Amino acid sequence: MPSLLSATIAQPARNQHLLLLQSSTAQSCLPVLRAVVKHSIERTRETTVLVCLLYPPASFLWSSGTQTDTVRVLDRTSNVPWYDEDAESETISSLRKTILDAVRTAPAGPTNVIIDSVDTLLSDINSLSDTTRLLNTLLSAVRERGGTSRLILHALSPSPILPVLTQTRFSPSLTHLIAHPTALLTHLASAYLTPPPPLSPPEKFWSVFIPVSERTYESERLVFGSGGEGSGLPEFVVEVLVRGGADSTGRRKGVERVLEGWSPATGGPCELRELESLKALWSKKPAVETQSAPDPTQNLSFNLNLTPEQQRSRAQVPLPYAHEGKATQQTQAPAAILYDPDSADDLDDDDPDEDLDI
Repeated sequence: MPSLLSATIAQPARNQHLLLLQSSTAQSCLPVLRAVVKHSIERTRETTVLVCLLYPPASFLWSSGTQTDTVRVLDRTSNVPWYDEDAESETISSLRKTILDAVRTAPAGPTNVIIDSVDTLLSDINSLSDTTRLLNTLLSAVRERGGTSRLILHALSPSPILPVLTQTRFSPSLTHLIAHPTALLTHLASAYLTPPPPLSPPEKFWSVFIPVSERTYESERLVFGSGGEGSGLPEFVVEVLVRGGADSTGRRKGVERVLEGWSPATGGPCELRELESLKALWSKKPAVETQSAPDPTQNLSFNLNLTPEQQRSRAQVPLPYAHEGKATQQTQAPAAILYDPDSADDLDDDDPDEDLDI
């Protein structure tokens, strides 16, 4: 089965123009974002506009051979709009103009616009409606480029802008990548007896996984609690949700949701069974297979077993109910009523109506 996560990173669909990566306090999605930036830059026929609001450009551009004619970096990590009140409005308007101009003046062809922190953008603009309007304008500009152009956004959950970005009103098609700690799957397997598919039915697993994963405090308790291993583990689980945007055969309708693993040992995307922290789930066997049926004749003070002679004698005993339920052959006989008079019956064969005085 082809990896949906690998295809999302390296081979974007032509009709999926919005990619949303979601991190949380318990698990960061930055390794996936770095892979997305890397593959975007390697596609030299596409223009990449990288807007750094929280992380320095060096966090993503580690290659010295990056082509500057196809990569435009907007480093806004040192600009704090609310630090200077006099330049507040000028800085916010300049931020909008800088981002839009970088997209509109890019060379013709597919363009990828990457914003490393939508939450920082919302904090700088200080208005949810204005931020949504700016992102909507960017998405429209990306759609006009056509091809595999994408608006790639990274957000930290919980965030007030996440519900807006996931609505069909903002974009009918969406590719949503959500990072989860591996401890969450271990917890579901032990506390809810619901391991990931194919160890349990998909319908049962998703009905348990979705509500639990949406409660961020559950993941934080598993990671930062007394029995947790803390954040920053290299292995984690990625929930891939693809909405709308039919594939080349036009068969995708609705929502497709899968779980995949991420491990540096495998170079990124992998199957869940390949994660070292989850191998204990796949090595477990059902208890029915390991336990044999108990023998009731063992550990008794008397013998319940039969000797060969007793078994032969028992086999010769006719069973009274051996033919129960089987149809029996009935002989055809005329119907008759048999009556045996009782001693108290007063029968007179001479005149049965003598007491009527007729």
